[in-house]
Amino acid sequence: MSKKRERILLNISNTKEKIADLQDKLRELERQKTELENTEIVELVRGTKMNTTELATFLKAYREKNDTSFIMSKEEENNNE
Repeated sequence: MSKKRERILLNISNTKEKIADLQDKLRELERQKTELENTEIVELVRGTKMNTTELATFLKAYREKNDTSFIMSKEEENNNE
């Protein structure tokens, strides 16, 4: 096998390894982001001082009243990212 080909194969192997490492890092960062978002949500909910029944009633009423606008604003937010 030629030296040039060996070098290319080594570069391919190294690049695949780096990609796998970066994918692992990305998954971990996404997990951390989700965990932080969940923590923020829990803090917001606890700050309302509502019990679970009151919170469920509130969220249901909010969703029924604002369903379309909520979906549209969420889509716009996703497009901006």
